[in-house]
Amino acid sequence: MTLQIRDERARALAEKLAKKRNVTMTTAVIQALEEELRREREKAPLSKRIAGIAQDLKTLAGPKGRDVSKDEIDDMWGQS
Repeated sequence: MTLQIRDERARALAEKLAKKRNVTMTTAVIQALEEELRREREKAPLSKRIAGIAQDLKTLAGPKGRDVSKDEIDDMWGQS
């Protein structure tokens, strides 16, 4: 079975990767697709990533948070 790359940009990217890795274009395309599929499998859902960020911020703020100055509030609202 053959795979034809007719898009010039796709062909150029495949050639560039193949040269960097010193492999054939076919091998470069296979490796790139396998790596991207692996990343997709390992990607955490958005809700989990946001929960992690929220927990990090909560830890940084401490149990009672911290006071925010008027200058910081103005800066958040683009009023600086």
